[in-house]
Amino acid sequence: MAATAVMAPRADGQALRKRLLSAAILLPLAAFDLWLGSPYWDAVVCVFAMVMAWEWAGMCAVGVRPARATVGGVGPAGVASILAVAAGVLAAALGRYGLALLLLAACAALATAVGMRIEGGRGRWHGFGTLYVGVPSIAIIWVRAQPVDGLATVAWLLALVIATDSGAFAAGRLIGGPKLAPRISPNKTWAGLCGGIAAAAIVGWVAALWLRLPGVLPLTLASAVLAVVEQGGDLVESGFKRYFGVKDSSHLIPGHGGVLDRVDGLLAVASAVAVTELLSGGILAWTR
Repeated sequence: MAATAVMAPRADGQALRKRLLSAAILLPLAAFDLWLGSPYWDAVVCVFAMVMAWEWAGMCAVGVRPARATVGGVGPAGVASILAVAAGVLAAALGRYGLALLLLAACAALATAVGMRIEGGRGRWHGFGTLYVGVPSIAIIWVRAQPVDGLATVAWLLALVIATDSGAFAAGRLIGGPKLAPRISPNKTWAGLCGGIAAAAIVGWVAALWLRLPGVLPLTLASAVLAVVEQGGDLVESGFKRYFGVKDSSHLIPGHGGVLDRVDGLLAVASAVAVTELLSGGILAWTR
């Protein structure tokens, strides 16, 4: 990372310093609450989920007449989406996961209907945003609540996402080369994707050794595959930002933009890991 800061332009170096400072503040808080588990971890997830729902609603509101914005720059559909995400996450925190998903689905339909009536074409995306933010938030609460490997799985998951982003950032800046998806995210390169995959694989290898798994290869390969999922989640959010005509989801985190800008890949990975948990009894158990 030091080499990246030296070789990059001054603006990139300043952005990197802001990113490191923000990470130094946010990561210890998340790690501490993750270690404590419920209800502390659930509370952190709920707060972040509501912020992400607000950011999504704000992007939907771009270009909508200000008179129709009611709370924090978002309209009634956005407020409904934020409350729906909060209700779903709280239900998940109480262990009512089926109810949580039902609430999200019902409120997503309501937010879509209200949004289309009040905000027009962009209003139809409020319901999608409710699910886009809410389902992964419920998933990561559910994974952490697993009695055997919940803590280890989420810790590995978070380390994998951080490593993928860092590896992609460093490799993209140092190597450059052909663009990965220039119409969606002009700064992403194939070299960055490979760097992210390599960094994630290293995390999987270290995690396998730390957890004393019989073999390191399964978790190493699973981590590499999830790095592709993580970068795919990043591209999805970049595509929506381009559609909505915004550079960042918000400006809450210096050097990072918004919360959605930082955890877009985490949303995808959390959902993928939760599905694996359901199908195989836990990704760490599957790799044993």
